[in-house]
Amino acid sequence: MKRNSLDPELKDLPAHIPIFPLDGALLLPSGRLPLNIFEPRYLNMVSDTLSTPHRLIGMIQSNTGVTQDEMSPLLYSVGCVGRISSFEETNDGRYLISLDGMIRFHIIEEIEGKSGYRQCKVSYDKFADDMHVQDNVSYDRGRLIKVLKRYFQIKGFSADWTSIESCADEKLITTLCMICPLAVAEKQMLIEAKDISTRGDLISTILEMECEMVNADMQKQGYVKH
Repeated sequence: MKRNSLDPELKDLPAHIPIFPLDGALLLPSGRLPLNIFEPRYLNMVSDTLSTPHRLIGMIQSNTGVTQDEMSPLLYSVGCVGRISSFEETNDGRYLISLDGMIRFHIIEEIEGKSGYRQCKVSYDKFADDMHVQDNVSYDRGRLIKVLKRYFQIKGFSADWTSIESCADEKLITTLCMICPLAVAEKQMLIEAKDISTRGDLISTILEMECEMVNADMQKQGYVKH
């Protein structure tokens, strides 16, 4: 079953899409990403996208570890296309938009852009399952909740644990992957995970590593103090 009846069919997805490189702003299928658009080239991108039938934008992270080009950095090969589900024009000339994640894509090649923003030829073939509701998610939910409580405590985050513990598996995993303040490389590992089950166990592993790193730093600082 499709996630949203307004989403186009796989065969109708465009082969060429506008690309918005934004490190740390992860979009996943079934997720919703709010964006504040103010840079001129991306204002042009949103304006152009709103005039298209499906209003799709490809979110992707830049691979800054292998490039120093700030204007056109090298991109990771996998991103996620989102549909503009809402937008607002502000009095100071910005767009406030929400992107609903639909399906991941693989970049085939970058093509000549227009109005200053980048465009790519992409393929969705490997990610067809992204467009359908995932009912059978198999991962260690207890492990995720346990490490999440530890992670939130270390970070000083507050949470409604009743709501979190009653959250459906796919929504829980997707939301955590998108909102947790992780490194770009870790975010990219999450988007490239084979499926939601794999992503659920991977976010648990990443959060466990984050907790261990913080504990190690605290112990080191405590040792120095003494």
